[in-house]
Amino acid sequence: MIFEDMDRIVFAGDSVTDMGSDQPVGEGLFDSLGTGYVRMIENLLAAFYPEVNLRITNSGTAGNTSRDLLKRYQRDVVELHPDWVAVCIGINDVWAQFNCPAIPKFQVLPEEYEENVQKMILAVRENAKGIFLLSPYFIEANRQEKMRARMNEYVDICRRLAGKYGCRFVDFQKKGISCLRTD
Repeated sequence: MIFEDMDRIVFAGDSVTDMGSDQPVGEGLFDSLGTGYVRMIENLLAAFYPEVNLRITNSGTAGNTSRDLLKRYQRDVVELHPDWVAVCIGINDVWAQFNCPAIPKFQVLPEEYEENVQKMILAVRENAKGIFLLSPYFIEANRQEKMRARMNEYVDICRRLAGKYGCRFVDFQKKGISCLRTD
C-alpha cells in the first residue's frame, strides 16, 4: 500500500473525473465525490484497507480542457495541500478540434496541452508524495479513426511526461479499448 493513514488524494480533471461531484471540490459522504471512478477508488481503498483513513477529494469539472484546469489548479489542487494528486484531462482538448474546428480559441493543441500538464506536475511535485497521470481517452477501437489517432498523441504526451517527472502513468485509453474486445 503506497498510501499512509490520513493522506489526502486529490483527483483533478474534466467530466470523466467530475461525474456529478460537488463543486468546486467534492469530498465526504453521499454523492459529493460524484458517481464515477473517484467514488469507486474510494470504495475499493476503504474495502481493502479499512484501517487506513484517506481523504479523497474530487476536483473534476465537466467540460474542462487542460487550459481550464490549469486556470483553477492553484485553488482546486495546490491550495488543498494534497499528499497525492491524480490528473485526468484531455478529452475536451481533442474534442474541440473536431467539434469546433472553425473556432481555434476553443482548441488546445498538443504543444499547449503538454505545457499545461507539465505546469500541473511542477506545481505539486515538490510537496506531494506522488502524482498519477491518467491518460485521456476516447473509446474507439479503430486506431485509424481521426479523433482516436489524435487522442493517442495526447496519451503519448502523458506517458512521456510521467516518465520525465517520475509520475505513475495509468493508460485509461488502453484499459477502455480492452473492454471492447471480444476475442
